[in-house]
Amino acid sequence: MDTLEMVLLYDYYGDLLTDRQKECFEMRYYQDLSLGEIAAELGISRQGVHDNLSRTEALLRNMEAKTGCAGRDQACRKAAKAILGAARQLAVSADISVSNLAQQIIDAARDLEE
Repeated sequence: MDTLEMVLLYDYYGDLLTDRQKECFEMRYYQDLSLGEIAAELGISRQGVHDNLSRTEALLRNMEAKTGCAGRDQACRKAAKAILGAARQLAVSADISVSNLAQQIIDAARDLEE
């Protein structure tokens, strides 16, 4: 999994981690610190940081595998964009009823994006 995917999973499931897991994860992924830099900052070994991050990443992947929340949210956002695109094309219709329905679809799709 790449950094973007890990950060996305952290956004969804980070509150379920311990404070130490959060601290290591944020230093690595948000501050882009090396394992050695994190170890020095926290006063633990580089191997301790590595083990902590490995367990944290595995926990995040496991949570996503069991719940699928992040994947479903991404799929919903993608679908909402497609719906918005199609509705915008319909919104310019000369038929006022089609145009009005398209606007209702646009409004509903925008609610999904939020």
